[in-house]
Parts: sequence; structure tokens; C-alpha cells
Amino acid sequence: MALATRPALLIADEPTTALDVTVQADLLRLLDDLVQRHGTSLLFISHDLAVVTQLCPRAAVLKDGRLAEQGTTAAVVHTPQHSYTQRLVTAARATGWDTPEAVR
Repeated sequence: MALATRPALLIADEPTTALDVTVQADLLRLLDDLVQRHGTSLLFISHDLAVVTQLCPRAAVLKDGRLAEQGTTAAVVHTPQHSYTQRLVTAARATGWDTPEAVR
């Protein structure tokens, strides 16, 4: 329903939280397809770096409601400049996430 009017911007706040991996993958493919087909911009809000690296060409990291870092997703993930971003990436990698080939 959110796309019926072909909005210029779609805000997706944690849309994959609590979804199993199959449903999550389907939803991410759908979002990517809709963005590509309709030219809609997507603001994707997530704590899941693995998902962000699959879907988002650019990323911004917020800490305490303030912008800590922004740039291409590849730069933010592979060469984080802010200490908070560095800790986030380290924590994500500790959970088994580390897919540099998937980073746009």
C-alpha cells in the first residue's frame, strides 16, 4: 500500500527484524526491485550490517542521535573512521558477519 502512490521516498525502519532468513531475503529483493523499477529512493534503517551491505550503496552511522559517519557502504564498513563505527563493525564481525564481496 505504501507504494501505491509511487512515492519519491520510502522509509523502511527495521523492516527485516524478526523475519526468518527466507522471508527476509524475499523482502530485500522486493525492496531492491521496487526501488530500481520505480526510481523510488529508499531510506533503510537497520542495525544489521549484513543486510545494509547487501542493499545500500551508501550508509550513515548514528550514535546518540547524532551523525557519527557517512559515506559509501564499502568505505564505512571497510575503513571506518569514527571509533563508534569501528566498534560496530568489530562487533558485527565477531558474530560471524564478514562478507566484503557483498558490500556495494
